[in-house]
Amino acid sequence: MFARTDRLLLRPGWLEDAPALAAAIGDEAVASKLARVPLPYGLAEAEAYLSRQQDPLLPDFLIFTRTRGAPRLVGGIGLFRDIAGEAELGYWIARDYWGLGFATEAGRAVIDLARDSLRLPRVVSGHFIDNPASGRVLRKLGFRPVGRYASRHNLARDTILPCALYALDTMETEASPLAA
Repeated sequence: MFARTDRLLLRPGWLEDAPALAAAIGDEAVASKLARVPLPYGLAEAEAYLSRQQDPLLPDFLIFTRTRGAPRLVGGIGLFRDIAGEAELGYWIARDYWGLGFATEAGRAVIDLARDSLRLPRVVSGHFIDNPASGRVLRKLGFRPVGRYASRHNLARDTILPCALYALDTMETEASPLAA
């Protein structure tokens, strides 16, 4: 499964992406915002991640720019099953690309897939409360706070942190004009 937007290509990660993945997500500023990414994160971790068995029904993409020269890895996004079995949206953007709208653009494409191709009625997500930028992305995508927090382990920081929880009724959203 692939997805395109005006500026981005979302595709599964391939083993040859391992060096770029390790460099991008191995940045402490990025990894510390994510629950399941260890630090240090090197080539071996990237290769293990890219080689793992994936849920064939839920997309898991690397995000690449597709404008101005050769594609560049800018992040990752996908859906996975949370502990309750619901589809959960997770994403990250490499620090050099923060603030450019890539998370929102990729998120719209994945929400469109969740609604139109996968027929998922609901998607959940969350963010550590010390990462308000992620909350802004979720609200732009149509997610609404559920009014509770969860304690989640942050592997990179090796601590338990409060996480704000969100949900999206996909049937209440319209197809994004950005998805191509």
